[in-house]
Amino acid sequence: MSDTLPPCPECNSSFTYEMDALLICPECGHEWSASGDADAPAEVRDAVGNVLNDGDTVIVIKDLKVKGSSSVVKVGTKVRGIRLVDGDHDIDCKVPSIGQMGLKSQFVKKVSE
Repeated sequence: MSDTLPPCPECNSSFTYEMDALLICPECGHEWSASGDADAPAEVRDAVGNVLNDGDTVIVIKDLKVKGSSSVVKVGTKVRGIRLVDGDHDIDCKVPSIGQMGLKSQFVKKVSE
């Protein structure tokens, strides 16, 4: 490792320090990855390994219970216009007859239209 750390990308402070895999600025509190590729979004894949993108259409491959409701998203439900997000549930979408919800990418399969 080099003796000097890069300055903070937010405030250009030279007082950055390293904690585990992150670099931290004590002046503004900004944290960033030391590897430098933190701006690249993580690749999200469906249950069979196809890469998902915003706006894709997917099909649910397993019955999914809706938390806090007695509703179920049935196998074969087609969901159009997905939006990829960070977090535990990779996909934000509007499921027909249920409404807005989050899905995990491991329970969907991309549809080629």
